Amino acid sequence: MKVLLLAGGFGTRLSEETDIRPKPMVEIGGKPILWHIMKIYSSYGFNDFVVLLGYKGYYIKEYFANYFLHQSDVTIDLKDNKMEILNNSSEPWKVTLLDTGLNAMTGARIKKAQKFVGDEPFMLTYGDGVADIDIEALVKFHKSHGKAMTMTSAQPDGRFGALDITDTHQVNAFTEKPKGDGGWVNAGFFVCEPKVFDYIDAGDEVVFEQTPLRSLAEDGEIYTYKHEGFWKPMDSLKDKNDLNKLWDTNKAPWKGWA
Repeated sequence: MKVLLLAGGFGTRLSEETDIRPKPMVEIGGKPILWHIMKIYSSYGFNDFVVLLGYKGYYIKEYFANYFLHQSDVTIDLKDNKMEILNNSSEPWKVTLLDTGLNAMTGARIKKAQKFVGDEPFMLTYGDGVADIDIEALVKFHKSHGKAMTMTSAQPDGRFGALDITDTHQVNAFTEKPKGDGGWVNAGFFVCEPKVFDYIDAGDEVVFEQTPLRSLAEDGEIYTYKHEGFWKPMDSLKDKNDLNKLWDTNKAPWKGWA
């Protein structure tokens, strides 16, 4: 199952970092947050990624093009113009880097990945949030209800869009960023059937969290996996510093790999 990663936004709320690099490349513990997200999936055996690029996408391309250099020791023979990779510790990842346009919205980026996904189920998440989520349990839950989408939900402080959820975990409605706190919100970490693409119109202005998700909810095609553990998006410099503090003190809940 392929994993789509949204990595093309401008990250304006973290401009201290994103003036230089795309938001998914902002580092936590010396590694891009995108790497941390990929490690979460990889720890459950999902290693086929499609990264949806936009703003400063070349930065991400160069990172993966030179991944051996970032991950391994090397000997460079300048005289003979040779390089030897030593102690290779890179991951078994297949990474497709897809340029989806500078100004494309989230729905448009996902739609442009359709031909790379084909007729198979796929996973999808945002390139700026980490969680101690059980991906295996998430996929199992998705297969159990037979609907088009599973959306992971979490309970932060009310800064995000809230979901109206029935007792059977069906999503009835999606409301973007209401006031208040304590509600269940969209935490990403989606599992999708190919029919999800049918709900996304063509055009760079399509926002996935608006008409597509609302239409899916109205049709009874979204169920949610309630994640009661750790989840944190990196929306501000404070969020970045908080995540780095957790990592530096060996208290990062999302680190489920050795």
